[in-house]
Amino acid sequence: MISKNIFSFLKALKGHNDREWFKENISTFRTAESDVKLFYSQLYGQLNQVDSIDNFKVFRIYRDVRFSKNKTPYKTHFSGSFYRTKPELRGGYYLHLAPNNESFIATGFWNPNKEDLMRLRKEFETDAEDIRAIIAEPRFKAVWGPLEGDELQSAPRGFDKQHPNIDLIRKKQFIFSKKYTDKEVFSDQFTQNVLDSFKAIRPYFDYMSSVLTTNLNGESIL
Repeated sequence: MISKNIFSFLKALKGHNDREWFKENISTFRTAESDVKLFYSQLYGQLNQVDSIDNFKVFRIYRDVRFSKNKTPYKTHFSGSFYRTKPELRGGYYLHLAPNNESFIATGFWNPNKEDLMRLRKEFETDAEDIRAIIAEPRFKAVWGPLEGDELQSAPRGFDKQHPNIDLIRKKQFIFSKKYTDKEVFSDQFTQNVLDSFKAIRPYFDYMSSVLTTNLNGESIL
């Protein structure tokens, strides 16, 4: 289970987001950070029993403020990602921990490179029946809801804006997310719920991995 001191620290940090307060409370931060890393490490081990995870990363709490109008130096959440073993397996998992019912998990493709993005668009231009069946399946939808992600306002160059699959072709990201309340996060069922949710994404990952490791003729490119 997740230690409640993690959220206690984050709530305090939100009200005192400055370097002086952080320095005075560095030992409290180190304890919270250690608890977070332990939880992510344990989740990595459990996730690796049902998938092939190459590695995971817990992100630093320090914000990069160089190009941001928000100059507060620290994030008010903890987060981390789990990376599937490439090149055969594509996609990844993300866990975001924040108080005040702002925790969530996410999965999918946050920032596909231009080659992968074009391959997906060409696939959807040719046939989107399989992907639509997967994301519309009732049990899948009950866990993850609708497909999310940034998209173009019009058709990408070289694609017909009247194409029946233009809603998929316009997308730049292919993400699913699921929110949690604080009560759910501190429940003894939280870890299992996260694992079950990540397992439920597998048909989507299998499809996307198949597309991204083959050409339009279905021939392997690995």
